[in-house]
Amino acid sequence: MDSISQADILNFYDPDRSQNVIDKDDISTWELFGKAVGSQMESLASTGGQGLGMLFGAITSPTQASLINKLKAKYPAAKLYSYESTGRGHVHAAVSAVTGSFGVPVYNFKDAKVVVSLDGDFLSRSDNPGSLVYMRQFADARRVEGATGTMSRVYAIEANPGLVGATADHRYPVKPSEVYASACALANALGVAAPAGNAPEALAKELSVLVGDLKANPGSSLVVAGEHQPAEVHHLAFLMNNALGNVGKTVEFVVSPEASASYGTISQFAADLASLSVVFIQGCNPVFTAPADLKIADAMTKSKAVKIHHGPYVDETAGLCDWHVPATHSLEAWGDARAFNGVATVVQPIIAPLFDGRSEIEVLSMMLGKPEAGYDLVRSYWQSQGFGGGEFEKAWRTAVHNGVIPNTGSAKLAMSNMTAQLPEPVKSTSLEVSFVPDPAILDGRYANNGWLQELPRPLTKIVWDNVVTMSETDAAAIGVKNDAYVKLATADGEVTGQVFVLPGQPVGSVTITLGYGRTAGGTLATLTGEDNGGGFDVYKIRTTKNFVYAPITTLVSVGTEGHLASTQGHSPLGGNKIPDERDVIREGTLAAFLEKGASALKVGHSLETDEIKKANLYPEEIFEWNGDQWGMTIDMNSCVGCGACITACQAENNISVVGKEQVEKGREMHWIRIDRYYSGSPENPTVTWQPIACVHCEKAPCEPVCPVAATVHSHEGLNQMVYNRCVGTRYCSNNCPYKVRRFNFLNWSENQDQFSKRVQPWNTRAIPGPIKEVKEQGIQLLKMLNNPDVTVRGRGVMEKCTYCVQRINEARIEAKKAGRNIKEGDVVTACQQACAAGAIVFGNIADKNSRVSKMRKDPRSYLLLEELQTRPRTSHLAKLRNPHPDLAPKTQPNTHEGGTH
Repeated sequence: MDSISQADILNFYDPDRSQNVIDKDDISTWELFGKAVGSQMESLASTGGQGLGMLFGAITSPTQASLINKLKAKYPAAKLYSYESTGRGHVHAAVSAVTGSFGVPVYNFKDAKVVVSLDGDFLSRSDNPGSLVYMRQFADARRVEGATGTMSRVYAIEANPGLVGATADHRYPVKPSEVYASACALANALGVAAPAGNAPEALAKELSVLVGDLKANPGSSLVVAGEHQPAEVHHLAFLMNNALGNVGKTVEFVVSPEASASYGTISQFAADLASLSVVFIQGCNPVFTAPADLKIADAMTKSKAVKIHHGPYVDETAGLCDWHVPATHSLEAWGDARAFNGVATVVQPIIAPLFDGRSEIEVLSMMLGKPEAGYDLVRSYWQSQGFGGGEFEKAWRTAVHNGVIPNTGSAKLAMSNMTAQLPEPVKSTSLEVSFVPDPAILDGRYANNGWLQELPRPLTKIVWDNVVTMSETDAAAIGVKNDAYVKLATADGEVTGQVFVLPGQPVGSVTITLGYGRTAGGTLATLTGEDNGGGFDVYKIRTTKNFVYAPITTLVSVGTEGHLASTQGHSPLGGNKIPDERDVIREGTLAAFLEKGASALKVGHSLETDEIKKANLYPEEIFEWNGDQWGMTIDMNSCVGCGACITACQAENNISVVGKEQVEKGREMHWIRIDRYYSGSPENPTVTWQPIACVHCEKAPCEPVCPVAATVHSHEGLNQMVYNRCVGTRYCSNNCPYKVRRFNFLNWSENQDQFSKRVQPWNTRAIPGPIKEVKEQGIQLLKMLNNPDVTVRGRGVMEKCTYCVQRINEARIEAKKAGRNIKEGDVVTACQQACAAGAIVFGNIADKNSRVSKMRKDPRSYLLLEELQTRPRTSHLAKLRNPHPDLAPKTQPNTHEGGTH
C-alpha cells in the first residue's frame, strides 16, 4: 500500500468531513433534498433532460457508470462531463490515436531488461495509478540475492526530479519542453518517423549507446511516458515500443477502466454552464482545480442553474452551490471499482457510517427517482451482467469474500495505426515552470490529512508546504537561496512562493506542485502563515493551453525570506558530508560486485578484528539470548524512497502529527525516516535512499544512561521502551548514534491542538451545534483513530520503533493456542507490510532458514556504524547500480551529502 492508502483511515475519522445536507447556508435533510431534486428532475422530463449538466471525476465504478447510463437514457438531452486535474486525458487521446478506442497502456516491468522513462514517475501514485504493481515488478527486475544476479537498466529523461530518476542508472535532466524533443530524437534514432528533435547535449552524446541498448533487447525493453506528459509524447512512446517488439510483451493496450473517458471536457462544461438549468457535480472540485482561463468560479457565480454538489467536504465548489450533500467514505459504503488494468473489485464497508452521508451510487439512484441502498445497487448490477450464470448467489458471495470479480479485466486493444501526424517540438529559450501533482496530497484532495501533510516529500523532505524547486545555477542567477520568496509570472498570471534549491533540477526550469493554497475543505487544508504552512495556489497560472508546463516571463526575488520545514539535515552526523570511512552508505555497480564481491562495496568489516575490538566502548559480555531473536534487513537496492513505510508505521503505532512549527524545530515524531543522500555533481547527482528506524542494538548506548531503566532489553533482543517509567531526561536520545528516538515535547495525543484551536466558519454550517460541542466531537473522533493495541504516549515520554511488538505478541499468543512455535511469516511489521518493493524483511535471525537470517549473511549485508560495536539487529544491504559499460562513471565520488543522522 502507498502512503495515501495508509492515510485514508485518517480521512475517515476526520472531524472536518461533511456531516449534513446543506441547503444554501442552512442545515437540511435528505428527505427535503430528495423532494427538491425530484421536483427538478420532473421538470426536465418533458424536454428529455434539456438543461441538465452532470460533471464527474474519473468514473471507475461499473455500478456508478451503469446508473449514469440510466440517467442518460431517461434524459437523453442531458450532458455528461468529466474532469480530473491530474487525470489520464492525454493517455486516452494517445491510445485512441493508435488503436481507435479509448484505452490505457498496461506495463510489465518484471520482464523489461531496459527501461527508458520520458519524465515518467511510474513508481509514484501521483503519476501512475498502477504504481504499486509496477513498483513490485520493478524491484523484482532489479533484485540481487547472494553473489549472483541480474538487474534491469533504467535511463530517465527527466524534467521533474522524482523516484524513477533517483533510481535510474543513467539520468538526463531536461527542460519540460525538451521532453518531447528528446522523444523525437530517440524515435528517429530507432527508425520511427517523427518530427526532427534536438536532444539536449548530455543525452545527444549518449543517445547512440541508449538506442543500441534498446535494440539489443527486442521484446524485453520498455519506453514509458509520464502520465502528465502531452499526448504526442505518449504517442511516440507507443510507436517506439511497437518498433522494438515490446507490444504484447512488456506493454499492452486495454480498454480504459474509466467509463468517463468519453464524457465531455471541463472546457465544454465551462462553455455550457450559462445555458444549464440544473448542474450536478460529483467527485471533483473544479472551482479550485480547473484551468484558470476557464474562470469556473465566475461562471458558477453567474449561473442561474440549481447547483448540486456531492462530496466528502464543504470545499471551494460546494461553497458556490445551492445544495451540498455529504458523501460517505469508502470504508463505510458499498460500491465497486476497476483497477488500472480493468479488474473489478467489490468495495465493502467495515463500519456503519459515522455521519449522515450517502455514497455516489445512492445519490444517483435518488436522482433516478428510485433510491436504493448501496449493497442492493451493486448486487443488482452484477446480477444484471449475468455474473455467475445460474449460480449467481454463490458467485456473488465468493466475490464479496475475495474482494475481486473474476474474469473482469479490460479487453485488449490492438495497434492499428503505425503512423502519426505530430507537431514540431517547441524550441524554448525562456525559463519554464512545470505543474505536477504533489507526492502526498496529489491535486489537493488530501490537503486536510495531517499524516500526508507531514510526510516528508521524497527528495526535498519538505512538509506542510509546496515550494518552487530550482537548480543551483538558476537560484544564483537571481540571487536567492532556500526559503527566499520569489515572484513567478507567466502570460496567464503570477504566484509568489518560496525557493528550494534542489540538486538535479534541470537548469532553465522550475517545478511547483499542485494542491496547496486551499480556501475551503478543512482545518488543515486551509492553514496559512509562516508557522502553519499552506503553500500557494498553482492553479492560478495553469491553463488549458499551458496545462503541463508554461514559459516564465518573470522570476525575481521579492526580497523576503520565510521558513520552510524540511526533515533532511536534522541531527547530521559530521555535518552534511559523510566521510567514506564511516561507511554509512555502501554502494557500487553490479559489474564490480559480481567481479570482486563485497570488497567492491566496502562491505566486509568483521566484528572480530583486533582493531575493532580495541575500539570497543562496551564490555564483551552480552545478554544471554533465549528463544526467538528478532531482526530486520533493509535492501537499499529495492527501496525507491516512496515513504509508504513511514505512514504505515504512523497508522499502526499512534504517532502524532505535530505541525510545521515543531518539525522546523526538529521535533517530528516519525519512527522511520528515509535518508536521502546525494553524490556527484549538483546538476545531476546520484541519489541513494536509506530507511532507518531504531536498529535494536544488542549493546544499546541508550540503555546504560537511562536513570530509571525506561529503555531495557528483552530476552528476544528487542530494545524496549517502558513508557510509564520514562521521566523525560532525554539522555537516551543524546546517546543514540542513529538518532532514531522521538520525544513528546507537547501533549499532542490529548489536546489535539491542530483541531481544537481552529474551527472555520463553514464548519459550523456543516457540523451543527455550539462551537464547544463541535470541538469536543472532533477530539473524540480523532481518539477513535488510535490503535487499541498500542499505548498512546503523552508529553515528556520518549518513543521509537518497537519492531511492532504488539504484532509479535499477537503471533505468540496465536502460536501458543495452536501448540506450536512462531513460524516464518507469522509476524509482519507494519513497514514491511506496506512496502510494495519488498525492501524490508523481518523475522527470527536465530532460525538459520529464515529469510531475514539468510539476508543478514548476504555479501551485500552490513551493519550501520558497525565500528561502534553496538551490534544492531537491523542490517542493510548495499545499493547496486547497473550502468551501461560504455557509460559507467570512471571514478566513484568520495562523499555523500544530505544524510540525516
